[in-house]
Amino acid sequence: MKLITEVVDNVKYFTEKTEDGKKKLYIEGTFLVGDTVNKNNRMYKMDTLRNEVNRYTEEFINTNRALGELGHPDTPSINLERVSHKIVSLSEDGNSFYGKALILGTPYGQIVENFINNDIQVGVSSRALGSLVQTEEGYSLVQDDLKLATAADIVADPSAPGAFVQGIMENKEWMMVDGKFVEADFDHTKRQIRSASKAQIESVALKLFENYLRKL
Repeated sequence: MKLITEVVDNVKYFTEKTEDGKKKLYIEGTFLVGDTVNKNNRMYKMDTLRNEVNRYTEEFINTNRALGELGHPDTPSINLERVSHKIVSLSEDGNSFYGKALILGTPYGQIVENFINNDIQVGVSSRALGSLVQTEEGYSLVQDDLKLATAADIVADPSAPGAFVQGIMENKEWMMVDGKFVEADFDHTKRQIRSASKAQIESVALKLFENYLRKL
């Protein structure tokens, strides 16, 4: 499965007062778009997005575990030290899903708040695992095995680093092992095994297995 990211830069921010008079800062906007070939030449079917958003909402949003990070992480796992916000809702709106996220008082959340207070443009970037199939029309169709890692990471000046980071991440494959995402360099593994002689194959396989265990 590939690690897939999609950047949206037209998010808004606002504050809400709680009963005790304290202010909470939120961002909101379109987090996910379906049935449209996007600028990364990919398309998500709305049925695929809807099924995954329903799962993500039930397992993460409704249990207050739908977290996002500041920046462009290159793994499908959430790094709690970099968490900046909590996604509180995703609602279907035409061919997209409109999201709302609460900025937290974590160190990275305070950075986001500082960005917003100083009029620095912020956007959101969804992060998911999924398979891609090239269509005859020339775009990549995201398959039904789509799994959201987060509906929204926060990125500053989102148009600049997106393509570069995306290129790095999409050269990686990931798989789930005992509840953890593990990077799987299948091409490198295949090359090492194919180039090994019969006498070397056992030691090469053992070394690859040891490297694999260290990633767990």
